[in-house]
Amino acid sequence: MDGNKIHVSFNSENLAYPEIKVETEMRHITFTPQGVCSQQIDFDLDSEDRIHNLKYIRGCNGNLKAIGKLVEGKPAAEIADILRGNDCQNRGTSCADQLAKAIDRALA
Repeated sequence: MDGNKIHVSFNSENLAYPEIKVETEMRHITFTPQGVCSQQIDFDLDSEDRIHNLKYIRGCNGNLKAIGKLVEGKPAAEIADILRGNDCQNRGTSCADQLAKAIDRALA
């Protein structure tokens, strides 16, 4: 286990007897983006390759926090497919596209 990160989720369909899942195997990913305002992307992947705790260092704070909220708990490959190729100011990339690259590298 990398660090002391634990992810807990439960199935709320039956609150009397919830199905509780404790996720203890999280991989932490740190990626240095290229050609964008953000300087670092950090996130965790659980054993099912779902994204957790996405954080950007620098960049458009509000937009990047929103991306973190939108991708929380989602399958990483699906998120990479959605964000790949997104462009910011004709740079040929963006902070979202760089997240896709970080995910692709982490899943390779």
